[in-house]
Amino acid sequence: MNPSDLTRRKAIFALSATALSATALSAALCPLALPARAAQTEGAIHILKDPGCGCCTAWATILDRAGFQVTTEPVAGTALMRMKADHGIPAALASCHTALIEGYAIEGHVPVADIRRLLAARPDAIGLAVPGMPYGSPGMGPEEDREAFDVHLIRRDGSTEIFASYPAA
Repeated sequence: MNPSDLTRRKAIFALSATALSATALSAALCPLALPARAAQTEGAIHILKDPGCGCCTAWATILDRAGFQVTTEPVAGTALMRMKADHGIPAALASCHTALIEGYAIEGHVPVADIRRLLAARPDAIGLAVPGMPYGSPGMGPEEDREAFDVHLIRRDGSTEIFASYPAA
């Protein structure tokens, strides 16, 4: 073996180790610098929405950027309302779209953090709902101008409780 080869190998190894260490240190010190998909990959979420609804598309984009594997299905009128009822969404909590993820229904403009919390806690529930279309909720305009809204946990017995509250900004 040639001594110059050994030196080259050592140099290449040292450079590789340094690059790996720098990458690991950077990720540990500043995890927000990583792209959302690289930082965390979420589960598959299927969104059933009115075909012409732009805010549903905006909410789907927010979920996609947060790392969820998003699929959408246009469902119009009474078929969408029937699907909501079939999945246990009370009419009083209805919104413009319904998503299905890991056995839960997500109704309306539910924030990503609340979906993650639901999936981590795994309560015996139907899912979460943000009734109506509150301004400033995810997909409904700028958060800094939002109106107050609550995220409701829908229990299997039909009862609900407040899962999270967002004050007006």
